[in-house]
Amino acid sequence: MKKAIVLIMAVCLLLGMSAFAEEAAHSDTLVIYFSCTGTTKGVAEKLANVTGADLHEIVPAVPYTAEDLNYNDRSTRATSEQDHPDTRPEIGGEDIDLSGYTTVYIGYPIWWGEEPRILCTFVESHDFTGMTVIPFCTSGGSGIGRSGKDLEQLAGTGTWLDGARHSGSISEKELRAWVDGLR
Repeated sequence: MKKAIVLIMAVCLLLGMSAFAEEAAHSDTLVIYFSCTGTTKGVAEKLANVTGADLHEIVPAVPYTAEDLNYNDRSTRATSEQDHPDTRPEIGGEDIDLSGYTTVYIGYPIWWGEEPRILCTFVESHDFTGMTVIPFCTSGGSGIGRSGKDLEQLAGTGTWLDGARHSGSISEKELRAWVDGLR
């Protein structure tokens, strides 16, 4: 009987430690990103590493193909979405619960000087109350423009900081300097 009680106590202790470890592994910082070509994903992964943040990818329900992203063809899917500001592409994959996060970085490429419309879908679908939100974008040459302010307006909640454009080749050291400069 004593052995059974000791065994039960040991199992309870292990389960409790497991729950504690799982809770400890959850950061209060999150990096969310949307990336079609991998550039924004690379920056988001570096940023998550620098900040110790959790990482979440916004996945479109219908993936974008290379043809969808052909900037030289005005009839492509991405161009059509950008030409119609009310377009809201559907998000696929797993949704994320933002509760428990206090700082959220949101990364995306710049398409025709703006955030891709799937970012509008995302921010309109989530509550950022009590969170500091920091947008960042990747682009070969365009700046972040009004995209962060546009997303802030669509979200309607959260404290949004001015964002920044990063090149795909930004180093972790450069990202650390940017993050430290936000304070």
